[in-house]
Amino acid sequence: MSHTTGTKTPVTLLGLGAMGTALARAWLAAGHPLTVWNRTPSRAAALTAAGARASDSAATAVAANTLTVVCLLDDDSVEETLNGTDLTGKDLVNLTTGTPAQARARAAWARERGARYLDGGIMAVPPMIGVPDAGGHILLSGSRELFDQHRQTLAVPAAATFVGEDAGFAALYDVALLSAMYGMFAGAAHAFALLRGEDIDPTKFAPLLADWLAAMAPAVHQTADQLRSGDYSKDVVSTLAMQVAGTPTFLTTAEEQGVSPELLTPYFALMRRRLAEGSGEEDLTGVIDLLAR
Repeated sequence: MSHTTGTKTPVTLLGLGAMGTALARAWLAAGHPLTVWNRTPSRAAALTAAGARASDSAATAVAANTLTVVCLLDDDSVEETLNGTDLTGKDLVNLTTGTPAQARARAAWARERGARYLDGGIMAVPPMIGVPDAGGHILLSGSRELFDQHRQTLAVPAAATFVGEDAGFAALYDVALLSAMYGMFAGAAHAFALLRGEDIDPTKFAPLLADWLAAMAPAVHQTADQLRSGDYSKDVVSTLAMQVAGTPTFLTTAEEQGVSPELLTPYFALMRRRLAEGSGEEDLTGVIDLLAR
């Protein structure tokens, strides 16, 4: 592993799971002095061999540097790890997955202890960390001053994006993006299930599926524009009424193929509810209002 020279911000990292280790390696490769701590000390061995300094306690690790990044299992782990640690004058960046409410509570907790706070959501898997063109992102919210001061350091593992001074926004963005991902995976699972009993090579179908999903993805911009304007009939290509009329074909095909429709029926039910309200000429955007009630 190569190291650069010069003045790089020292970083303390608490937590050396798969993601924490990937973060550590990225900062080491970029030449940042790195202090690490993990509940199981042996997890630090490879990193200390690469130039990191291991601490025997979280409190000692936090004391070593101004900037501390936390990447632990959950919010309870953060509480347990930092309980009794002096955070006065520290910059705390919490990359532990949690809810928006937990992030806001943790931000208040950090401020009470004299620290600046950023909460973060990592939109990447460990192999994407430290790889500039891999497409990973770290979403951050909370102290704008902290973000501006440490922007370059925080962007070493993946592109760092500030999403607001409300500390809960990064967690909210994180879950919203992952929810969309799981919805896409659900649709893909149903698509592959339809083909499962046929003499169709799934590897030949996959490129068509990937291209189709990529072609449909820009529709989110129209949805966002309709939500902002409140006009759900703006620039509609396929009306809600037309799409509801087509749903029986999907359900009948699933039945013919011996595939459960359980991944489709909840969304179709929402479409029918929205249509029942007399909004047949609008887009699918109105379904969002049903969910948000």
